[in-house]
Amino acid sequence: MAENEIVTVSTKFQVVIPKRTRRAGNVRAGQKFTVFHSDGQIVFVPVRGIKSLRGKFGRMDLDDVRDHEDRF
Repeated sequence: MAENEIVTVSTKFQVVIPKRTRRAGNVRAGQKFTVFHSDGQIVFVPVRGIKSLRGKFGRMDLDDVRDHEDRF
């Protein structure tokens, strides 16, 4: 179960993600997040790289892929 932790917004509007939360969310330095607000809450969602999608859609039939010359 998730535990709540209190953080403080600095004068530069920065927030430190607590260690326990970083570990639980596998957050790394330099990682990017999409930030949005919903119903009075601020939500951070990790941006997933294209590599994380590898294998999600099964094999692709390469006969359906057009060559560069076929586009014109």
